Amino acid sequence: MPLSLALYQPDIPQNAGTLMRLGACLNIQVHLIHPTGFLFSQKAFRRAGMDYLDQVDLKEHNSFDAFNEWRQEQGKRLVLLTTKSSVRHADAQFTTNDILMVGRESAGVPDHVATASDLNVRIPMRQDTRSLNVAIAGAIVLSEAAQQTNLWADLT
Repeated sequence: MPLSLALYQPDIPQNAGTLMRLGACLNIQVHLIHPTGFLFSQKAFRRAGMDYLDQVDLKEHNSFDAFNEWRQEQGKRLVLLTTKSSVRHADAQFTTNDILMVGRESAGVPDHVATASDLNVRIPMRQDTRSLNVAIAGAIVLSEAAQQTNLWADLT
């Protein structure tokens, strides 16, 4: 399956639901890395995910270490979306083997997760702003990666 999206310990169910809906609509696998900052249930996602949640290819991982071990065994490249990178997302070269990861809304990712990633990218923003909503950031970078990897050709 081309490209995937990983949610690192999401805090806000509406954002997680939105990203799962995006995964369902674009036919990409979504990895949810536990623990979440909310009770993980269909009810928590119902509003943002609507009726798409039963269509998402969702793979849950009990921890980042479990996820990282799995993705290394699969030969997947981890691309972290972070405000701390000097590489603009549009300047990165994406492949169909990439897993794009967004961090927690409240704290991003810890240093060991950023260090474990193969590539860190950022979305250019005004200097007096902190960050974008993770669902928006995920959609922006996924759009660029989809364009580069010709994901759109497989969709109607």
